[in-house]
Amino acid sequence: MAPQPHTTHPLTSNWKFQHLDDPPSQWQSIPHLPSDAHTELINSNCLPHPFLDLNELTTSWVADQTWVYRLCFPTPSHHQNPNAAAIIDLVFEGLDTFATITLNGKVIKKTDNMFVSWRVNINDFLLKEQEENVLDITFENAHERGLEMVKDHPEHDFIVHQTGVSRGPVRKAQYHWGWDWGPILMTCGPWRPVRMEVYEGRIEEVVLDYDVDLTDGVESPEVEVGVRVGIVGRVGWVRADVIFEGRTVVAFRGEQGQLAKKKGGNLETWEYSTSMVKLEDPKLWWPRGYGAQNLYDVQVRIFDKEGGMVLAEHNHKVGFRKTELIQESDGYGQSFYFRVNDIDIFAAGSNWIPADSFLSQITPQQYRDWIQNAVVDGNHNMIRVWGGGVYEHDAFYDACDELGILVWQDFMFACASYPTYPEFLESIEVEARQNVQRLRSRPSIVLWCGSNEDYQIQERYQLDNDRSDSDPESWLKSSFPARYIYEELLPAIVREESPRPNTLVYHPCSPFGNGASTTLKVDPTVGDIHQWSLWHGEARPFQCLPEMGGRFVSEFGMEAYPHFETVQKFITDPKDLYPGSKTLDFHNKAIGYERRLLTYLGENYRLVYDIKGFIHLTQILQADSMAIAYKSWRRDWQTQGGKGRKCGGVLVWQLNDCWPTISWAVVDYYGVKKPAWYAIKRALAPVAVGVSRKFWDWTTRPADDLWKRDTGHADPTLSTKKVVYDVWISSDGTLHQPKVKIEGTVKTRFISVATGKDILFDKPALKVVLIEPNGVTNVSLNSEINWEGKQEEPIVACVSLCINEQKVSSDISWPDPIKYLDLSERGLRFEYLEDNHVQISTEKPVKGFVFAEKEGVKLSDNGFDVIPGEPVVVKVEGTKAQELEWTFVGQDQ
Repeated sequence: MAPQPHTTHPLTSNWKFQHLDDPPSQWQSIPHLPSDAHTELINSNCLPHPFLDLNELTTSWVADQTWVYRLCFPTPSHHQNPNAAAIIDLVFEGLDTFATITLNGKVIKKTDNMFVSWRVNINDFLLKEQEENVLDITFENAHERGLEMVKDHPEHDFIVHQTGVSRGPVRKAQYHWGWDWGPILMTCGPWRPVRMEVYEGRIEEVVLDYDVDLTDGVESPEVEVGVRVGIVGRVGWVRADVIFEGRTVVAFRGEQGQLAKKKGGNLETWEYSTSMVKLEDPKLWWPRGYGAQNLYDVQVRIFDKEGGMVLAEHNHKVGFRKTELIQESDGYGQSFYFRVNDIDIFAAGSNWIPADSFLSQITPQQYRDWIQNAVVDGNHNMIRVWGGGVYEHDAFYDACDELGILVWQDFMFACASYPTYPEFLESIEVEARQNVQRLRSRPSIVLWCGSNEDYQIQERYQLDNDRSDSDPESWLKSSFPARYIYEELLPAIVREESPRPNTLVYHPCSPFGNGASTTLKVDPTVGDIHQWSLWHGEARPFQCLPEMGGRFVSEFGMEAYPHFETVQKFITDPKDLYPGSKTLDFHNKAIGYERRLLTYLGENYRLVYDIKGFIHLTQILQADSMAIAYKSWRRDWQTQGGKGRKCGGVLVWQLNDCWPTISWAVVDYYGVKKPAWYAIKRALAPVAVGVSRKFWDWTTRPADDLWKRDTGHADPTLSTKKVVYDVWISSDGTLHQPKVKIEGTVKTRFISVATGKDILFDKPALKVVLIEPNGVTNVSLNSEINWEGKQEEPIVACVSLCINEQKVSSDISWPDPIKYLDLSERGLRFEYLEDNHVQISTEKPVKGFVFAEKEGVKLSDNGFDVIPGEPVVVKVEGTKAQELEWTFVGQDQ
């Protein structure tokens, strides 16, 4: 009899769903899997959408119930033949979370980890006759199970932040318990695909080991590759091919490797391994901008020994690159930056949270759109997958691989003191190993991080963390046993599952310094930092951000409302469309947000309370904060003076939202960009000019030798009469030939806010500079305006950079605070051009010009300032340019 080849049968349709206690007549048909209980109830009009109004409260009962998914299917024909040797498995790629799986009334599996894939052999459970098999998956209340687990382990103090204590022992997306930007929506269901596999032999795993040698430079890399293949069941011989652009560049035949039988298990298992061989004319994978995202196809097939029939086939892609996290002593402490293929990379981008509260509803195309439209188009080169969410869908990483986005990947631990009892450790080891194995070939993933802010929990509650104790077993007996997870278990798994050295890097936590350094209070000399003295903590002025950086800023942020159309989508009663309405308050989950947001707004801008005007001011506040942070911390990438790279990267908290809300996101739930997104995009241009002026606090006089403590006797005129400014150019090197400077011309203007006229000082208006590649070029440092013979008045400092007579970047610095300025009667003009472009020009400086964006509309720029003589042209897609509403700061004046 011919052997049975490996076949896969997706079980995506013909499912039914109901409450456990409902009668058989209450089964509801499900359009497709993946699925979750909330979505099916919404689709069947049994549940109002939790995203609308206050419905999060009235729909909370769903999480308290037990829900059942059912599929009836025929027994595969292979099973009917008594001589057949076929193995039949059910594979559940993700079940959320506590599930009991029965087949024809018999329990075949119980699950307790959302992040784990489960495989169950069902040969002994299938019906022999032509009857339909009944597969049931019953999902229990995760919140209640979590509370039971807490009670079962009194030896551990389950300290958690943001949410209820029950999430601590439960391996489920932690944000489902709610966060300070998301609702409490405790979903359940088969959130990833279910399939049936029939086979006699299958490929369990493929590892393409590789080593990159750049001794002779990146132009002449040497790459060695080898293959390891894990096989279950029948196998005769193996063939593995490495293919580039349709051409096989390395082929391993059966005789070129060793096929060894492994011990253990009910089924025969084998490992095929080869020696390392050199790749012919290898092409490296590069982050976006630095080179091509070269991806090789890896194809592995196993054959029957007798007839040479293909029993199973596996395909995946891999990119070859060398990655290092540079942590060396320097003039600022200890560095923290990435080096890819021997090129130092300033890692700039954002933090990613799950794109929906209902994960099963995100399509592969949506993931692709997020990475292209929000990340690549925004000049980002890194995204951090945050540890309170999920190990993302393959489509997310496909997009990052193909588009050249570096990924900082957290393990799924966040803001808690996690337990280490044996069952928990066993579960997370399976979880971590499975996910590292799934993602290890991804060239985009350059760092695995153990957790998010868990060492801040340790520090805040003074849990044990004796850095002189190097015995991992003793850590398990301490009041902070999770140290064992982050510093022993997870790094060991990353090492063991890594294809080769210099492919995967591990970091214990974000933030984390050297273990002994503080993480609660920012230590700017070591590790990565979360800079929350903006907004949280001291809520320092955003103008202080240049001095608030660190070696790598992996979190910081400022809240802002989404655009008005988004607000209208989640508020159904027009009477609730005002700042501080019950619904708007409910949709903002940040503690104390009202006092903080109004404080920042009141300090800087003239307050307006109509909803559109208020939305606009919050957006300008966020955009101003992002602009000053990114351009200032990118400026710290410079290496002048031999002290080292002071800042190695900046990741804003956060890129996106999981529901329509008011948060720190720079792109809202519907993919609509806030002005802050554009501010970041401009600051991260390949070559960007920056201008800043000395910050004079208009409400606080800082302590000095004469005034021993801060006082409110400040001089609010200093920002006008004492203008001290810097001008610089940042370059990521992608527009340069390697190590070659390029010539640019910097134009500096000082313009009256009141009249729009240029004010000429004893400063050169034009300056030709040679721009350092992959660094910073200072143009003017500590330059001070001399008002002698001129009337002091508020001015904007404007700089622009031209390369080859083309303007590539500009920046503007305004006097603080904006609320002191009369910004009425600006003389704006609009000219509508061909191809749906619009040109905006002005007679006087305009602050914070914003088009009201909508879902489906795409703009080339937004949230910008306009100065006389330098019109801004915006390309509009998705609507007519003439139909866009717009506003600017001071329009209401």
